[in-house]
Amino acid sequence: MKVFRVLSIVIIVTALMAACQAPATTALTAVPAATAVPKPLFYGAYATPIEEPWDGVIHQALQKAADAGKITYEHQDNIGYSGDMERVLRQIAETKKPAAIFGDAFGNEEAVRRVAVDFPKIAFVFGSGGGPADPNMAVFDNWIHEPAFLCGMLAGGLTKSNIIGVVGAMPIPEVNRIVNAFIAGAKEINPNAKVKVSFINSFFDPAAAKEAALAQIGTGADVLFAERFGVIEAAASKGLYAFGNMSDQNSLAPDIVVTGPVWDMGPTVDYVIKQVIAGSFTGQDLKDFSMVAKGGAALAPFHGLDSKIPADLLKKVLDREAAIKSGNFRVDIAESAPVGD
Repeated sequence: MKVFRVLSIVIIVTALMAACQAPATTALTAVPAATAVPKPLFYGAYATPIEEPWDGVIHQALQKAADAGKITYEHQDNIGYSGDMERVLRQIAETKKPAAIFGDAFGNEEAVRRVAVDFPKIAFVFGSGGGPADPNMAVFDNWIHEPAFLCGMLAGGLTKSNIIGVVGAMPIPEVNRIVNAFIAGAKEINPNAKVKVSFINSFFDPAAAKEAALAQIGTGADVLFAERFGVIEAAASKGLYAFGNMSDQNSLAPDIVVTGPVWDMGPTVDYVIKQVIAGSFTGQDLKDFSMVAKGGAALAPFHGLDSKIPADLLKKVLDREAAIKSGNFRVDIAESAPVGD
């Protein structure tokens, strides 16, 4: 009996000691490390060199998003208009398998849309004069006619000869509405101003744009609107005021580039990133994100040149800018070919 009691005590003590020494499984269960969410690959496919402001603005917005860690970004530029766009897009879609492809469809409209149909899981986001298409073809454009109007007001007040020059790409709706808004702004401030309009029939030909601008200067133009790249160089060679376009181009000639209508693709890019990550991307018109109300359009900084603008003129421009932002003034969208003087 005593032996039995002793054995029982030994067994109980041993069990208690084992329980004390056993690992606390609940407390020591390893917590899985958080899995890093892979950043989606966004690809830029550009018909022109990214030095050309239109494609450059898209590139800058995507690069900014990549620098902020929102996406991974790669691009190819200077693809051209001779049929290479479709081949390049298919190669990108098949080999890179990006979440989204951004670019400009102008001049390559049919090619872009053919590829988009064949790759419905990729978000195609392209500058286009056409409409969106389900499920994956979204469109945008540079709706910067509002700040272009403000630049026209400044040009109308700054000209001494009452002759203003505008050099544009070609008379298509996307260019016409910017030029027409600029002209309307100039005429509002200075009804006597004459605006000369030239087109170079190219989206990127700096030499032709410079030559056209010099021809306008030769006829008396003393303020120039560089709707296309190359005009500012001509204005700088003569010491004349100029307005850039699409992006802040003051660095090209800091003493003469007053400001310019700036297009910011940031709001559009951020919206698409959210849609892609959420799995809710659809083909839609992204127009509103490129307008003043949503931060997609604005006047470029004056970089100190506002000190050379007459105070009453500057006030009129800034008051009108505030009215546009508040919705109390609308700049007409006129897409017919501009009529110069």
